[in-house]
This record gives sequence, C-alpha cells and structure tokens, in this order.
Amino acid sequence: MGRPPKFSEEEILDAALAVAAEDGPGAATVAAIAGRLGAPSGSLYHRFGSRDLLLATLWTRAIRRFQRGFVAALDAGDAEAAALHTPRWCRSHPEEAALLLLHRRQDVAAAWPAELGDELGGLNAQVSGALDAFVAQRPGLDRERLVFATIDVPYGAVRRHLLDRTPPPPQVDELITAACRAVLAG
Repeated sequence: MGRPPKFSEEEILDAALAVAAEDGPGAATVAAIAGRLGAPSGSLYHRFGSRDLLLATLWTRAIRRFQRGFVAALDAGDAEAAALHTPRWCRSHPEEAALLLLHRRQDVAAAWPAELGDELGGLNAQVSGALDAFVAQRPGLDRERLVFATIDVPYGAVRRHLLDRTPPPPQVDELITAACRAVLAG
C-alpha cells in the first residue's frame, strides 16, 4: 500500500495557477510548480503524468469555475447579470481571469492531452446550451446579439485592465450594462 499523497490535486493546481499568473503559462514548469509547493517534481508527474496534462487540467478547472456563474445568470433569464459576471469574476478571481482571458489554450498546453479530449470537446457545451435556451425563450432575439452583449463586450471591457494587472474598475460594470441594454434592445 502506497503512501497517501502529501498534496491534493487542488493544491497542485493552485500552485500552478500562482506561477502561471505571476509569469505566464510558459513559466509554469513542473520544477517551478513543485518549488512553489515544496514538493519533489516526481510527485507532480506521478499525479498528472505531464506538464501539459497538469496545465490543461488547470485551464479546464478555471473555465468551468467561470462558466458556472455565467450559465446560472442566463438560466435565470438575466442577460445583464451574465454580462456583469465577467468583470465581477475577474475581480474575485484575478489569477484565473488572467490565465483565461490573456492566454490562449495553446499557450497553456502545447499539446492538448488525449486524457482530456472529451472534456475539451464538451467544455463550452453548457454555455452554448444556455445561450440557445435564452434565445429560444425570446422570439426575435438574435443569438449573435446575445453573444456580443454577454461575452464579447465584457471580454473587451476587462482585457486591458487584466493586461495592466489591475482589476476592472466599477465603472466597467456601468459601461457593460449600458452596452448590453443597447445591443439587446436593437
């Protein structure tokens, strides 16, 4: 019987997130992550098998965490809340926000691990379904308008702040709300 792991998967992913947020995904080597944890590199390889698998798991965890609030707002019939989820989530999860909004999936894991192939394929299915359901309940609303108002506008509004490593200021919420209302009313 083997020893119980000293570090949980969540602790390893949190250390990887901290390294990636500070210096970008390229700096998140197994050695750097292990150093952050105070763990031997081998224990990370034992748990994840490869750097790409570790970082791809981190990426999917961050996406799922972000998507929960966005989908909940759409499911509640509130497009403005869905749009405002982005700046609010960025303020409360700055490291994950920087990882998701400043880096492409290919920047995080050079070769997407086969172990996560199914998960990658279904990663945006819940968001797509929530968008489709929202539009289906509102005759005359174009899906492209909804995507622009709830995804594209908020992403554009927070990105430059994240690039500056600052949280989006509260005024961003007002601007997103105004843009969302105007786009959806048009």
